[in-house]
Amino acid sequence: MHEVRHLSVSIACPPQRVYEYAADPANLAHWASGVGASIHQEDGRWLVDVPDGTQAEIRFTPRNSHGILDHEVILADGSVVPVPMRVVANGKGAEIIFTLFRLPGMSEAEVERDLATIREDLGRLKRILEEGR
Repeated sequence: MHEVRHLSVSIACPPQRVYEYAADPANLAHWASGVGASIHQEDGRWLVDVPDGTQAEIRFTPRNSHGILDHEVILADGSVVPVPMRVVANGKGAEIIFTLFRLPGMSEAEVERDLATIREDLGRLKRILEEGR
């Protein structure tokens, strides 16, 4: 089993609105810095450029009524990075929950770097949905 870290952010928007925005792969470029502007669709697949100069594929869970935003990142070497995400109701707003797995070979510094990036990304998603920017 892998060590896990859960991060979440409360968003003052209805959960369905949060889900619809976050479930659209084209919107990742606006809030997920790891994806940046490189996300594009090719032959029905969502691809992103990664720092090592290769491309990775992102496979998304089909749209659903349960707030599940899970996806997998398939790297050029075939390894798969699971990315579990959920949107759940929190009163009249929503909570978005992200699970980070510490994969084999990840140092504590790499985990902390990823956590900082995810916190920034979730904060950006919150600002977009609450303030429209």
